[in-house]
Amino acid sequence: MTACKKTATVAPNYAGAIDTYYAAHPLCVWPAPPQFPVQVAHSDQDKTRQFDALVDQGLLTRTSAEKKIIIVSKQMNNYDISEKGRSAWTVDPSQPGYGNFCYGHRKVASIDSNTPTSDQPGATTTVNYHYTIDGVPDWAEAPETKIAFPAIQFALSGPKPTTAMLTNTPQGWQLTKTGNSTTGDDSGVVQ
Repeated sequence: MTACKKTATVAPNYAGAIDTYYAAHPLCVWPAPPQFPVQVAHSDQDKTRQFDALVDQGLLTRTSAEKKIIIVSKQMNNYDISEKGRSAWTVDPSQPGYGNFCYGHRKVASIDSNTPTSDQPGATTTVNYHYTIDGVPDWAEAPETKIAFPAIQFALSGPKPTTAMLTNTPQGWQLTKTGNSTTGDDSGVVQ
């Protein structure tokens, strides 16, 4: 008498591959890491609104100054990282003195579908999924921060659909190309 050996099909761990990628690529306040201290004119309302929101959360300090440009005086704000801010500051290893305030990373909420693929090394698939933001600090949840940084408000407003291309490697599935969220923007991701 012969017996049939049945093995259960193991679903590829697409969510794990995506989560692993984004664990190393957090979402940050600015698309390009800035350098501090920085000086901003009082009249530059967009920049002062953003910096002041981070002052309100204790991440930056602000002092006023006057800058003379030829014969005209201009009111300026000087911003620098506070003691509290240093613990939240993510240094950019490729640019000494630069960094960013990161507010979490994407985490797969659901895998919706994927293109047909195989389990052979080098095989690829495009995965459609929804994500949320994990590890969000209190300062990013503050209303002032969300108003000053609309991208943060959008990111934290619930699950978002997007896509990712994954490639099967000897180490398992790995994200090889990120897709765009519903805004068509992956800005704020430190690469």
